[in-house]
Amino acid sequence: MLCCLSRMRFQSCDGNKKIHFGSSEPEDFRIDEDGVVYAERSFQLSAEPTEFVVSAQDKETQEEWQMRVKLTPEPAFTGATEKDQKKTEEIIFPWQQYKHSSHLKRQKRDWVIPPINLPENSRGPFPQELVRIRSDRDKSLSLRYSVTGPGADQPPTGIFIINPISGQLSVTKPLDREQIASFHLRAHAVDVNGNQVENPIDIVINVIDMNDNRPEFLHQVWNGTVPEGSKPGTYVMTVTAIDADDPNAQNGMLRYRILSQAPSSPSPNMFTINNETGDIITVAAGLDREKVQQYTLIIQATDMEGNPTYGLSNTATAVITVTDVNDNPPEFTAMTFYGEVPENRVDVIVANLTVTDKDQPHTPAWNAMYRMTGGDPEGLFTILTDPNSNDGLVTVVKPIDFEKNRMFILTVAAENQVPLAKGIQHPPQSTATVSITVIDVNESPYFVPNPKSVRQEEGLLAGSMLTTFTAQDPDRYMQQTSLRYSKLSDPANWLKIDPINGQITTTAVLDRESIYVQNNMYNATFLASDNGIPPMSGTGTLQIHLLDINDNAPQVNPKEATTCETLQPNAINITAVDPDIDPNAGPFAFELPDTPPSIKRNWTIVRISGDHAQLSLRIRFLEAGIYDVPIVITDSGNPHASSTSVLKVKVCQCDINGDCTDVDRIVGAGLGTGAIIAILLCIIILLILVLMFVVWMKRRDKERQAKQLLIDPEDDVRDNILKYDEEGGGEEDQDYDLSQLQQPDTVEPDAIKPVGIRRLDERPIHAEPQYPVRSAAPHPGDIGDFINEGLKAADNDPTAPPYDSLLVFDYEGSGSTAGSLSSLNSSSSGGEQDYDYLNDWGPRFKKLADMYGGGDD
Repeated sequence: MLCCLSRMRFQSCDGNKKIHFGSSEPEDFRIDEDGVVYAERSFQLSAEPTEFVVSAQDKETQEEWQMRVKLTPEPAFTGATEKDQKKTEEIIFPWQQYKHSSHLKRQKRDWVIPPINLPENSRGPFPQELVRIRSDRDKSLSLRYSVTGPGADQPPTGIFIINPISGQLSVTKPLDREQIASFHLRAHAVDVNGNQVENPIDIVINVIDMNDNRPEFLHQVWNGTVPEGSKPGTYVMTVTAIDADDPNAQNGMLRYRILSQAPSSPSPNMFTINNETGDIITVAAGLDREKVQQYTLIIQATDMEGNPTYGLSNTATAVITVTDVNDNPPEFTAMTFYGEVPENRVDVIVANLTVTDKDQPHTPAWNAMYRMTGGDPEGLFTILTDPNSNDGLVTVVKPIDFEKNRMFILTVAAENQVPLAKGIQHPPQSTATVSITVIDVNESPYFVPNPKSVRQEEGLLAGSMLTTFTAQDPDRYMQQTSLRYSKLSDPANWLKIDPINGQITTTAVLDRESIYVQNNMYNATFLASDNGIPPMSGTGTLQIHLLDINDNAPQVNPKEATTCETLQPNAINITAVDPDIDPNAGPFAFELPDTPPSIKRNWTIVRISGDHAQLSLRIRFLEAGIYDVPIVITDSGNPHASSTSVLKVKVCQCDINGDCTDVDRIVGAGLGTGAIIAILLCIIILLILVLMFVVWMKRRDKERQAKQLLIDPEDDVRDNILKYDEEGGGEEDQDYDLSQLQQPDTVEPDAIKPVGIRRLDERPIHAEPQYPVRSAAPHPGDIGDFINEGLKAADNDPTAPPYDSLLVFDYEGSGSTAGSLSSLNSSSSGGEQDYDYLNDWGPRFKKLADMYGGGDD
């Protein structure tokens, strides 16, 4: 019987040795390469320990170590307390065989340190003794013990202390494994002088875990999805909880289970959970999103391997959403749909196809696609999908002719964007028919052919019949009269069309050289109209290809030229121009006429190509001037057309380079048409400027005279202002100038006043009376006499003031509606006036009426 008894572990300094184990009792005990000790046979162990020697030999150096193993039977558990149980000592190899000695020699260790395991959360009392550290030399020396490392003299400090005399190591407070799982300390032994006695030794204190932490889920709410119709065993999701306790001990070993499921249909146990991994899978069939869209599970995690008595637990929520699959095909709400459309209309919705689908809206399993399976071979319709309502919109994409098709019966099938789930078939409700009626409308007439081309020689006289251009009406089932024709576009106004039969005749001569003809083609547009409701019309284009005839004679180009009065150099290059085209154009023949004889005597012409010739002097010298040279040009048409063109040649004196030097004299002798027109325009502009200046001067003089008539110098109120501040200064002012009492008319004499503009109420022109002259230094008593004498003279003076002009305060111009106040010029003429009208002016004029009215009273 092979039984595992123990395991040997060999520790070397370098850690790289390959060890071979051997036993001194190979018949009873065998040691494998991994150090496991096996019993080779069954035997009864006595109460006394069984001893045998285990050897460890290095395979490379052949170095060997031995150790003695005592094998004792394990006593049965009798319920002894932990304090009664002895700790297992660490097995070491205290025996070493040396090369120069054949016997075993014990090597004593300096430190005897038992292993330390300390449970967390101990209640004390503190300090709690752990172990005693001692040295073999404490018998001969006085030693002092100390410990260093985290937990002693390094943070967290003060957890472990040691008695320096006895070497007793103690802990001062409870430990928490979740904070620090182990402490690595180093013990020291020194003498009283501080000298190191022993080498430091490492002490490892393991904190034994206690179940003091509940499991915690990473999320309080877990979300997962599973497709509807999933088979049992389908993976859904994984929930995870963690425990701060030791995961390698039962305190940190978690187990999961499902506490509840809501809703409980169709089965209360639709899901299960792997108690170790937390994987949730389905265990029952029947997941249907259309019935239950979401499940809520309460998950519990318990440590102590799920022990309900001693384990701690916690819960979380798992929300499982049942996702949609395409297990419901779209179904039409009716088997037949109806619609109508006017003919020739496109992009018109003629019918709405409605479907129902139980799958989740706005998903590929719900979105419908429509296709026509029959009834539309020409592709006149298409079906679009409304993204909001999922309806099918039957739309016309090509014009429909009522005269060809009056009705369409379409077969339509509805599908989803994704295929149906396996095992699901389309029902008959996924197919429907659409009946579309075409409505007849009044269509436009059309010309046949359009455009219509005709070939015609130019020069066709007015009133000639050209062609017949008629249209057809596509409406065969409408009651309509015949079509009416009219002209829509005729740029040259050459044509007219009969409104009944469409016969086109000419109204003018057709001319290929007209500006309205492009590339020998003349286009005219005509209109055909019916009398339908509403009236419709169509257009047609008539293209007339005009054939050229020789109806234009060639002309010389340019019209003017310059040459020298001597024979050399005197060649002039000319070109013949003909609006006609081949064969009615070039090559051209050039010649000079026989009359007058001086033309051929003085000039000669030579053709140098089909369109070009050279004109030159025949004589050695021709006096400078301007000469008209007629040239006869004949084209190649049949019959020929010729014309005599006059070339105006300026003959001038030339330098050695052939350039004219007496251009001014030639221009004076004769000016061209362009020069004469330019000179006339300059003269006209100059005359207009002079006329405008004269008109402006006359208007300025009139305005100046009008100002003088409106404001006369003597009528100016500024001339009638009298100074009344010339008051006497008592005895200090004895020099009086009584002339200030007279009218100050010395500013502007009457002699310079224009004749005929004096007002009627002005002072009359008479000889000035002689007033008394005051002495240079009058006596104050003479002033009264002076005033009396002046008063008498004024009474006898018909020109003395007051006269009416002194009462003019603001001259408003001639023709004033105010009239003259000359009737009040003198109190002596009051008897000649009738003031009875003052009684009619109201109570304000009653006093004046009493003073001046009343007749003799």
